Amino acid sequence: MIALGCDQGGFALMQQVKAHLDERGIEYKDFGTYSEASVDYPEYGKKAAMAVASGECDKGIVICGTGIGISIAANKIKGIRAALCHDTFSAKMTRLHNDANILAMGGRVIGYGLALDVVDAFLDTEFSNEERHVRRIGQLEN
Repeated sequence: MIALGCDQGGFALMQQVKAHLDERGIEYKDFGTYSEASVDYPEYGKKAAMAVASGECDKGIVICGTGIGISIAANKIKGIRAALCHDTFSAKMTRLHNDANILAMGGRVIGYGLALDVVDAFLDTEFSNEERHVRRIGQLEN
Protein backbone atom coordinates (compact mmCIF):
# COMPACT_ATOMS: atom_id res chain seq x y z
CA MET A 1 0.00 0.00 0.00
CA ILE A 2 1.21 3.49 -0.87
CA ALA A 3 0.81 6.43 1.53
CA LEU A 4 -0.19 9.67 -0.20
CA GLY A 5 0.09 13.20 1.13
CA CYS A 6 -0.08 16.63 -0.46
CA ASP A 7 -0.85 20.26 0.11
CA GLN A 8 -2.85 22.58 -2.15
CA GLY A 9 0.14 23.04 -4.47
CA GLY A 10 0.28 19.30 -5.08
CA PHE A 11 -3.45 18.59 -5.07
CA ALA A 12 -4.03 18.59 -8.85
CA LEU A 13 -1.02 16.36 -9.53
CA MET A 14 -2.03 14.03 -6.72
CA GLN A 15 -5.39 13.51 -8.43
CA GLN A 16 -3.50 12.36 -11.53
CA VAL A 17 -1.27 10.09 -9.43
CA LYS A 18 -4.29 8.51 -7.72
CA ALA A 19 -5.98 7.83 -11.07
CA HIS A 20 -2.73 6.28 -12.32
CA LEU A 21 -2.42 4.07 -9.24
CA ASP A 22 -6.05 3.01 -9.71
CA GLU A 23 -5.29 2.06 -13.34
CA ARG A 24 -2.32 -0.01 -12.18
CA GLY A 25 -4.34 -1.67 -9.43
CA ILE A 26 -2.07 -0.33 -6.71
CA GLU A 27 -3.73 0.30 -3.35
CA TYR A 28 -3.11 3.55 -1.53
CA LYS A 29 -4.17 5.44 1.56
CA ASP A 30 -4.77 9.15 1.05
CA PHE A 31 -3.76 11.29 4.04
CA GLY A 32 -4.91 14.50 2.34
CA THR A 33 -5.28 17.28 1.66
CA TYR A 34 -8.60 16.91 -0.09
CA SER A 35 -8.99 20.27 -1.85
CA GLU A 36 -7.04 23.24 -3.18
CA ALA A 37 -7.71 25.25 0.00
CA SER A 38 -4.52 26.50 1.62
CA VAL A 39 -3.05 24.12 4.22
CA ASP A 40 0.30 23.55 5.92
CA TYR A 41 2.34 20.95 4.02
CA PRO A 42 4.24 19.59 7.08
CA GLU A 43 1.05 18.04 8.46
CA TYR A 44 0.42 15.98 5.32
CA GLY A 45 4.04 15.07 4.68
CA LYS A 46 4.40 13.80 8.22
CA LYS A 47 1.13 11.83 8.15
CA ALA A 48 2.21 9.95 5.02
CA ALA A 49 5.73 9.44 6.41
CA MET A 50 4.45 8.08 9.71
CA ALA A 51 2.35 5.53 7.83
CA VAL A 52 5.46 4.34 5.97
CA ALA A 53 7.67 4.38 9.07
CA SER A 54 5.13 2.37 11.07
CA GLY A 55 4.79 -0.26 8.34
CA GLU A 56 1.14 0.58 7.68
CA CYS A 57 2.21 1.46 4.12
CA ASP A 58 5.14 0.12 2.08
CA LYS A 59 6.12 3.34 0.32
CA GLY A 60 4.83 6.88 -0.01
CA ILE A 61 4.32 9.70 -2.47
CA VAL A 62 4.16 13.29 -1.25
CA ILE A 63 3.58 16.39 -3.34
CA CYS A 64 3.63 20.12 -2.61
CA GLY A 65 4.21 23.06 -4.94
CA THR A 66 7.94 22.42 -5.31
CA GLY A 67 8.29 19.12 -3.50
CA ILE A 68 10.96 20.65 -1.29
CA GLY A 69 9.01 21.53 1.85
CA ILE A 70 7.01 18.32 1.98
CA SER A 71 10.15 16.21 1.45
CA ILE A 72 11.84 18.01 4.36
CA ALA A 73 8.77 17.35 6.52
CA ALA A 74 8.69 13.66 5.59
CA ASN A 75 12.41 13.27 6.28
CA LYS A 76 11.89 14.46 9.87
CA ILE A 77 10.29 11.08 10.63
CA LYS A 78 12.77 8.41 11.79
CA GLY A 79 13.27 5.71 9.18
CA ILE A 80 12.13 7.80 6.25
CA ARG A 81 14.27 8.41 3.21
CA ALA A 82 12.22 10.79 1.07
CA ALA A 83 13.74 11.74 -2.27
CA LEU A 84 12.69 14.71 -4.39
CA CYS A 85 12.67 13.49 -8.00
CA HIS A 86 11.56 15.18 -11.19
CA ASP A 87 13.10 12.72 -13.65
CA THR A 88 12.98 8.96 -14.08
CA PHE A 89 16.75 8.44 -13.71
CA SER A 90 16.75 9.99 -10.22
CA ALA A 91 13.65 8.04 -9.22
CA LYS A 92 15.23 4.77 -10.32
CA MET A 93 18.61 5.49 -8.73
CA THR A 94 17.16 6.59 -5.39
CA ARG A 95 15.44 3.22 -5.13
CA LEU A 96 18.48 1.22 -6.32
CA HIS A 97 21.07 3.00 -4.19
CA ASN A 98 19.26 4.75 -1.33
CA ASP A 99 16.28 2.44 -0.81
CA ALA A 100 14.18 5.62 -0.67
CA ASN A 101 10.76 4.84 0.73
CA ILE A 102 9.01 8.09 -0.18
CA LEU A 103 8.93 9.89 -3.52
CA ALA A 104 8.47 13.67 -3.37
CA MET A 105 7.49 15.78 -6.36
CA GLY A 106 6.53 19.38 -7.04
CA GLY A 107 3.08 19.89 -8.50
CA ARG A 108 4.17 23.24 -9.94
CA VAL A 109 7.45 21.85 -11.29
CA ILE A 110 6.67 18.69 -13.25
CA GLY A 111 4.09 17.91 -15.92
CA TYR A 112 1.56 15.14 -15.45
CA GLY A 113 2.96 12.77 -18.07
CA LEU A 114 6.50 12.88 -16.77
CA ALA A 115 5.30 12.73 -13.16
CA LEU A 116 3.49 9.46 -13.83
CA ASP A 117 6.63 8.03 -15.46
CA VAL A 118 8.59 9.09 -12.35
CA VAL A 119 6.03 7.35 -10.14
CA ASP A 120 6.40 4.17 -12.20
CA ALA A 121 10.20 4.29 -12.07
CA PHE A 122 10.07 4.75 -8.30
CA LEU A 123 7.50 2.04 -7.61
CA ASP A 124 8.88 -0.51 -10.08
CA THR A 125 12.54 -0.34 -9.02
CA GLU A 126 13.73 -2.55 -6.18
CA PHE A 127 16.63 -1.75 -3.85
CA SER A 128 19.88 -3.32 -5.07
CA ASN A 129 20.84 -4.72 -1.63
CA GLU A 130 24.49 -4.24 -2.58
CA GLU A 131 26.69 -4.19 0.51
CA ARG A 132 28.05 -0.69 -0.15
CA HIS A 133 24.52 0.75 -0.37
CA VAL A 134 23.33 -1.13 2.71
CA ARG A 135 26.38 0.23 4.59
CA ARG A 136 25.71 3.80 3.45
CA ILE A 137 22.04 3.66 4.36
CA GLY A 138 23.06 2.42 7.80
CA GLN A 139 25.25 5.50 8.16
CA LEU A 140 22.23 7.70 7.46
CA GLU A 141 20.31 6.09 10.32
CA ASN A 142 22.91 6.99 12.97
